[in-house]
Amino acid sequence: MTEMPLISVVIPTYNRAYCIADAVRTAAAQDYKNLEIVAVDDGSTDDTLRALSELQATEPRLRILQHQTNKGVSAARNTGIAAAQGEFIALLDSDDTWLPEHLSTQMRQFTEEPSLDLVYSDGILLLDSDQRKFMDKNPSNGEATFEALIVERCQIPISTVVARKQALMKAGLFDETLPRCDDYDMWVRTAFAGAKIGYNRTIGAKFFVGRPGSLSHSKARMIEGYWNILEKFKRTLPLKDADRAVVEARAAQIRARYLLEEGKCKLEERQFDQARELISEANDYLRKPSLSAAVFGLKFAPGATAKVLSYWTRLRNEASA
Repeated sequence: MTEMPLISVVIPTYNRAYCIADAVRTAAAQDYKNLEIVAVDDGSTDDTLRALSELQATEPRLRILQHQTNKGVSAARNTGIAAAQGEFIALLDSDDTWLPEHLSTQMRQFTEEPSLDLVYSDGILLLDSDQRKFMDKNPSNGEATFEALIVERCQIPISTVVARKQALMKAGLFDETLPRCDDYDMWVRTAFAGAKIGYNRTIGAKFFVGRPGSLSHSKARMIEGYWNILEKFKRTLPLKDADRAVVEARAAQIRARYLLEEGKCKLEERQFDQARELISEANDYLRKPSLSAAVFGLKFAPGATAKVLSYWTRLRNEASA
């Protein structure tokens, strides 16, 4: 490379030999050319490193960094960002891909709105043969402020993000201690640190959505992660009274949702007493007649109630899938 790249594409990867080439190739095929590609192999034990080396032979803009042991996706992203030479960071997960105009579209928005520090866009969710727009299921409405991110009025798909490196560094980069929802944590802290966030509805990426082994358990863990991050904000961010009220209200709401999902997990395991206690505690906040009926049923006819709740939950999951 004869000049410093304006954009550094950061791709964290772990045991993704089967798909890493697709991610790198869609980055290299961007119609925006002033870029470098920084792939961080996070201690893979498969052929990921060999696949990257083969790609590097034909793509001189590809740089490969390696962790000797697996440290987690947040650490891999932080390693890539720290080593990036570009003024802008474009994030791409190794099982996602970009459309050819993605970076040029994002950079055009920076040109049109130079006060922006981070831009994201829409994308396509891929689940088996089903496809849908990310923003159809996870909309963005209004300005993407700290409050909008807390209540998820605006939701950011990570593989569409292009941000000024300085803004990410100012926010403290990704929290490497978080087991999940680390990207949500990052965007909220970035906004809190003063970054201005913009978005567009252009389809910029395709996201592979793996089918979890247990939908209810997976959902419970994600909601738990979300709740833990809100509690973290209460402890660690110097919140003003108005912001603290928003965070505390959302944390109470998400805690109730977590208790409800955990109760559903206990139902699957036929631990009826624990399920009743969790659903009852969730309903102390949610105040839904259907949950009151479920608590009553689990006390006096747990087996029959569990079957009805399982059927009702399955119908709701199928309708929202």
